[in-house]
Amino acid sequence: MYKKILLATDGSEHSRRAAENAINIAKCDAKSKIDILFVVDVNKAKSDVLNNWNTIDINDSRKKRIKEAERLAKGSGVSYEIIILHGDPGPTIVDYANKNKLDIVIIGSRGLNGLQEFVLGGVSHKVAKRADCPVLIVK
Repeated sequence: MYKKILLATDGSEHSRRAAENAINIAKCDAKSKIDILFVVDVNKAKSDVLNNWNTIDINDSRKKRIKEAERLAKGSGVSYEIIILHGDPGPTIVDYANKNKLDIVIIGSRGLNGLQEFVLGGVSHKVAKRADCPVLIVK
């Protein structure tokens, strides 16, 4: 089954449900491992710095976004690793998935309506189109 699982997370409710699905899939095989990937969006990094200029560590806000996925993985007993990359989320997720020859990518849907998805192209849609492995989009 799926041994090398990529969970792309952004801390949203859809990501939490995606994490639950990733864990359920990982539990099917004791040798499975989940890479929990958070991409720091280069387009939003500047505003993150400006909004958090007086905090001790800007990474604290980023770590909070992946905390729920990590908590779920730790509580379930599955093997996992946290990965934080910088870049445009869609292409960065695809690049990581393809270079690491993953078995499946699990990602939450942002909930764009059909027109928004058509015009804007959501991250999950971009990943589904370009990844070399199956992609599970969780609503």
